[in-house]
Amino acid sequence: MSRILFWILLIALVGFAIRAKLKAASARQREAMRQQQRQAPPEPVAAIEDMAQCAHCGIHFPASEAVRADGHDYCSPGHVRLPPR
Repeated sequence: MSRILFWILLIALVGFAIRAKLKAASARQREAMRQQQRQAPPEPVAAIEDMAQCAHCGIHFPASEAVRADGHDYCSPGHVRLPPR
């Protein structure tokens, strides 16, 4: 009976030791992630750009990419030759 009790106690101690090691490793990893996030420079905020709509197909795209002709905005030079909607 004492042998069984000894083995049960030994297994429990090994289990607790493994659990403690895993918790410590997890805590170290979380702390490293926090420090990395604190040291990382903030990402620049992208400027909001106006959108335009193609006069032929109706697709929306950034206004800086527009092809302008006859007072209309087009998404590509190929659509400039086609009639507006």
